[in-house]
Amino acid sequence: MKRTTRLLCTSAAQPGRSQGRISAAISANAPSPVVHGEFNTSPPKGTRDFYPEEFRLKSWLHGKWRETSNQFGFEEYDAPVVESEQLYIRKGGEEITQQLYNFVDKGGRRLSLRPEMTPSLARMVLAKGKAVHYPLKWFSIPQCWRYERMTRGRRREHYQWNMDIWGVQGVGAEAELLAAVVACFQSLGLSHEHVGIKISNRKILNALMLQAGIEESLWVSTCVLVDKLDKQTAASLAPEFAALGLRPDTVDKLMSSLQLETIDQFAALLGPDCEGVSEVRHLLHLLKEGYGISQDWVQFDCSVVRGLAYYTGTVFEGFDKKGQLRAICGGGRYNNLLSTMGAAQSVPAVGFGFGDAVITELLESLDLLPKLDGPTAPPTADVVVYTMDESLRSRALALASQMRRDSLRVDVVLDERKPKWALQKADRSRAPVLVMLAGDEHTRGEVVVKNLKLRTQVTVPYKDFLSTVKNTLSL
Repeated sequence: MKRTTRLLCTSAAQPGRSQGRISAAISANAPSPVVHGEFNTSPPKGTRDFYPEEFRLKSWLHGKWRETSNQFGFEEYDAPVVESEQLYIRKGGEEITQQLYNFVDKGGRRLSLRPEMTPSLARMVLAKGKAVHYPLKWFSIPQCWRYERMTRGRRREHYQWNMDIWGVQGVGAEAELLAAVVACFQSLGLSHEHVGIKISNRKILNALMLQAGIEESLWVSTCVLVDKLDKQTAASLAPEFAALGLRPDTVDKLMSSLQLETIDQFAALLGPDCEGVSEVRHLLHLLKEGYGISQDWVQFDCSVVRGLAYYTGTVFEGFDKKGQLRAICGGGRYNNLLSTMGAAQSVPAVGFGFGDAVITELLESLDLLPKLDGPTAPPTADVVVYTMDESLRSRALALASQMRRDSLRVDVVLDERKPKWALQKADRSRAPVLVMLAGDEHTRGEVVVKNLKLRTQVTVPYKDFLSTVKNTLSL
């Protein structure tokens, strides 16, 4: 099987569990783990190494995310990968609280590797207080960690593109974020035939729960259970609904309401003045009339809940239209998050997370990943410098430094090697130019410049070598 570079490069697999077609293909091409005595060279289960060829693909995807963020006027930020455990412990029954990589440090503090970025962002905004100028438009690409069962498109660590807008009350913020997601999809070569975005609104679900007779204090926990309906049946969740104190007839009434499909049907059930219905309609209008994004890309689907307890309004997730993968991305509005952290006043906020695993699987399946390894990989250097005479080592380094100051990418053969080896090194790095120093030419004040694409060479005076190299690179 021909080897191709993927972000799912050398992910450690769970013994006895299928890794999926792509992960299995990579494992078939990756070196087998080597055990030296008691030392196993595999990365920890559910994690990955990024060798240079895999890192190039990672950088390409992150570059697409940054490019889209910059196009929409967002600023980049970051936060520690280790946070206080308290930041993630909430009372909604979310899976995430059971999946923390948490520990007690040597100072007795309870800490956790971050499972998501939004709480860190909220902490940072809260720390700034009145110094924050709204609206805030920030993005990040953090590595996140969750101790969970590994399946196709899900590992225990992943990189995730986050975009968030704070300080905008209306759904114009959601429209801006969804337009960014669509723009990113398009930059990756995807169309509405491949992917789409489902949107809903927690206020619609709240109205349905109110209509079903569910107490408001149970809404968050009920939402967490409803979110599981895409993986489990209502019957299998019956014990969990009962544990909340919900009667079977109450659950049945809620499940019956969730069978409706169109926003017009929910408007008829809940009334046209339902805030959630109005927000969904306005959002779809803004996307179509303002951004030119039709319902080929974005569609209403009340089954979208999202499992995090802090969502208060719009929720959405990206999906592949063949239905073979997990959600590509997801997010929503979380207006009350700051107040749950002790802030005197809440700030409206909305954002999404877009992980690297599922999108890479999808792009690979559609043959849309760039060819960044082997002969088609981009060069790692513009020029390779090689001296045949060790007495000229200092001069060779001086030439390399001169070219680097001129913004050229220069690799140097650092030890004594045969000319054939130097040519092979230049070929491996796909450098188009080789600068070679030799005794006779140096005595005449000259240096050899080889054009490795055309397999030609010229001998030029030292004073002309830089212009010759740059002219050769422009051919």
